[in-house]
Amino acid sequence: MSDRNIRLKVRVWRQNGPNDKGRFENHELAEISQGISFLEMLDLLNRQLTLAGIEPVAFDSDCREGICGSCSMIINGMAHGPQKGTTACQLHMRHFEDGATITIEPWRAKAFPVIKDLVVDRAAFDRIQQAGGYISVRTGSAPDANAIPIGKEAADAAFDAAACIGCGACVAACPNASAMLFVSAKISQFAHLPQGQPERWRRVQRMVAQMDEEKFGACTNVGECEAACPKEISVRNIALLNRDYLLARFMKEPV
Repeated sequence: MSDRNIRLKVRVWRQNGPNDKGRFENHELAEISQGISFLEMLDLLNRQLTLAGIEPVAFDSDCREGICGSCSMIINGMAHGPQKGTTACQLHMRHFEDGATITIEPWRAKAFPVIKDLVVDRAAFDRIQQAGGYISVRTGSAPDANAIPIGKEAADAAFDAAACIGCGACVAACPNASAMLFVSAKISQFAHLPQGQPERWRRVQRMVAQMDEEKFGACTNVGECEAACPKEISVRNIALLNRDYLLARFMKEPV
């Protein structure tokens, strides 16, 4: 069945900065092809606003291929929209009915202050990763692929954790605005591999300390983070993080 054109009512959040109160604006769009992506729909909205002399809606995007994680927004109350395992840029308008009202908001978390409209500052994630430091492996020429044998189960677990794109959907979906799924994914991708062992205990303590410093909420095992994650990162990583953190404190490893 070919895609058809639909009419939409868009209720979009407008905010000039972190100290601005913010408000919703209502706009109508006609002749929107169901074959275009959600961000292309926003491009058309901005074109309409520009032609009307209205400032366009600010939103983040880069790859538009579900890789960079920058297209972060709440769509009809759901992080990245209604499609499971999908970023906002991968969401297509065929998932919306003719005449539908679409409400679009930025991530709602104290640690992600609004820069403008739908754009939030996710630099807290960068600081958490930086707190983890580096891995002490020899640099230089590329090592042979089989130089360090790694079991398939461990390699698969590390790969699955490394799929995290740091979009922040887990924080936005969590009622506590917890960053535990993100932090656990970044810790797990090294914890499963031999290259990540030398700094393993120091890494988990530093990253958890930085997470707390950034004022993210506590994890209460609601599970909304896993449900909202576009890369379907498992909450099993949180269990590994908790175990490693307790072991590191028990062994009194230096931070």
